Amino acid sequence: MRWLAGVICCRFDFDKQVAMRLAEQLGATAAETYDGFRSVVASTTKPPLPVIAMLGETIVHAEDIRRPLGIRHDYPIETLTRVAEYYRGSDLVVAAKRRIVGLRLVATDAPFATGSGPLVSGTTLALVMATTGRSVYCDELDGDGVEILRGRSDTR
Repeated sequence: MRWLAGVICCRFDFDKQVAMRLAEQLGATAAETYDGFRSVVASTTKPPLPVIAMLGETIVHAEDIRRPLGIRHDYPIETLTRVAEYYRGSDLVVAAKRRIVGLRLVATDAPFATGSGPLVSGTTLALVMATTGRSVYCDELDGDGVEILRGRSDTR
């Protein structure tokens, strides 16, 4: 309920809501912020979303942090495939389903494939990240549909 109240308070401006929640969590010092973070590591509180959506959010935002820092992480391919399958049919958290309409996505490292139209192929992780609007991952993809997908991305 607190999450929903924050979204409503910020008039469904999710960036504003995230900034508001971040300001609430920042301590007076880096050590205080870290201590606050450590105190909720085992928390099971989450927005009212399916578990698979939360898994997707965890992977996508972890990559948002890792990539600029040059940190690579290998996820179980079964996990990435389940997340890709979830995003292909959902606009619940991000407009993934709308972003890939009219495109054929094919993973080169897993059995994931969906859609019809111009081809977009690459690793399952790159497909997940591009599907969720991260255009930088389009550089890792191949096919006639890559530029279409890049044009539908949230970030350029």
